[in-house]
Amino acid sequence: MKKVVMMLSLALLSLGTFAQHDHSKHNMSGDHGSSMAPEFENENLQQAYNNYIALKDALVASDAGEAEAKAAELAASLSKVENAESAQKSATNVMKAGSLEAQRKAFASLSTQMAELVRDAEISAGEVYVEFCPMANGGEGAHWLANEKQINNPYFGDKMLRCGKVKETIK
Repeated sequence: MKKVVMMLSLALLSLGTFAQHDHSKHNMSGDHGSSMAPEFENENLQQAYNNYIALKDALVASDAGEAEAKAAELAASLSKVENAESAQKSATNVMKAGSLEAQRKAFASLSTQMAELVRDAEISAGEVYVEFCPMANGGEGAHWLANEKQINNPYFGDKMLRCGKVKETIK
């Protein structure tokens, strides 16, 4: 009887060992993970887009000082982008907003204008995600651009970091 129990135990133990497999080859981030940042044919738009993402990240972090600085960089870079006058004005409005709440409100208009610029651009690699939060902008909802599908909401920061969804993918 002892031999039977011992053999069954060894059999179960060996099955458990063989059932294991290597998780290191799996993408553990699921479909939320980072995608390749987009590369634009137009270098000036590339710089402006990168500055926009830095501004978005500052708003996600709820850092008004950093958002003001990044908005200034964005406004400067947009001065070199064709047909970007409205976006440049909106970036300046974010820079001059004075409070995090006002920056986020101005960012909604900026994001709409940046989305128009990106849709009209040649993207040589990667994708841009147009994301949307229905609760932003006083319940009217607002969009923003991102390099990844995972939602990092610039309108609420850590209060509602994952509120939103991908509405469009620009390739």
